[in-house]
Amino acid sequence: MAFAHSQSCRIYYRLEGSPDKPLLVLVHALGTDHGLWDPQMPALLRYFQVLRPDLRGHGASQVTGGDYTISQLGADVLAAVPRERFFYCGLSLGGMIGQWLAACHPERVERVVLANTSPRVGDPGIFEARRQTALKEGMEAIEPAVIERCFSAPSHPAADSIRAVLRHTDPTGYAGCCAAIRDMDHRPLLSSIRVPTLVIGSERDVPMPWTGHGAVLASCIPGSQIANIPAAHLSNLERPAAFTHALLEFLLPAPPPDPLETGFALRRAVLGDAHVDRAIAATTAFTRDFQELITRYAWGTIWTRPGLDPGTRRLLVLAMTAALGRWEEFRLHVRTGLTAELEPEDLKEVLLQVAIYAGVPAANSAHQIAAEELAG
Repeated sequence: MAFAHSQSCRIYYRLEGSPDKPLLVLVHALGTDHGLWDPQMPALLRYFQVLRPDLRGHGASQVTGGDYTISQLGADVLAAVPRERFFYCGLSLGGMIGQWLAACHPERVERVVLANTSPRVGDPGIFEARRQTALKEGMEAIEPAVIERCFSAPSHPAADSIRAVLRHTDPTGYAGCCAAIRDMDHRPLLSSIRVPTLVIGSERDVPMPWTGHGAVLASCIPGSQIANIPAAHLSNLERPAAFTHALLEFLLPAPPPDPLETGFALRRAVLGDAHVDRAIAATTAFTRDFQELITRYAWGTIWTRPGLDPGTRRLLVLAMTAALGRWEEFRLHVRTGLTAELEPEDLKEVLLQVAIYAGVPAANSAHQIAAEELAG
């Protein structure tokens, strides 16, 4: 396990991905831990090295007594960050820490995403009452109200996981963070933030609805962008695809004016150097424009979109080419896929889907080709 040391406190963190990629720091909400971001990780690791700390008093980080402050929690996060510059995304309490970082340490933060958060909670007394309840009666006493405010419906598939994490959160650590939220007022800081900022929120967020919370951030932080995700408080769990799309759209650099070069790089990654080299060698004056068209638009424009990973796109190609009887293209993606991310079980499931939705004859032909390629 990896730990940083901050102000006499041991802070657990999880660092994943290639150090050659930009660093993205993800900070969780009150009563959760670094696992809050699990739905986003497969997509984010394609573009970033990702650091996920557990806040003081949460997860595997040390619990210290007394009231915490946002600046204290922000310093804990910085203690775990291994680079001078990083991207940042925080949800709820994590977003409050993000405001402090963007205002007080702009030299460290490339871009900041503030999700389902506020510069000042509407009724600080709610967090004082929750603090006292956690200390006096334990975490189970606050669980029903917390879960009800985090999801549109308590039966949401992610609710059980969040409920389990909340129950195992130390009451002292939870209470310390409640005090940090209770005492926070970032409204005077907002106009000084010059870090490019995305604010995510919704009126469906019961604890921090857009009006009075996200809207204040968006109107007071100069040049901030907005993403409205119609979800309850833990929007990254309730609408994971929409949240990840908004995150990547804001954090990733703008695509090049001409995606031809990017298309060639991805075409090589998916189909292999040997295939692409043969295609280039066989290109003539008659076929050059067509080769550039498919490279620029199929590979450089569609396959590079972050909304679906290349493995999912390959499965879609296999299903569609089998359904349409485009057997040369089908064989190509079976062969190159099996040398990359595709497993025989993936192929089997796609062909069963083809049998139901495109017919047994198509699936039969596809199985014959697949069997030949599996046999080598």
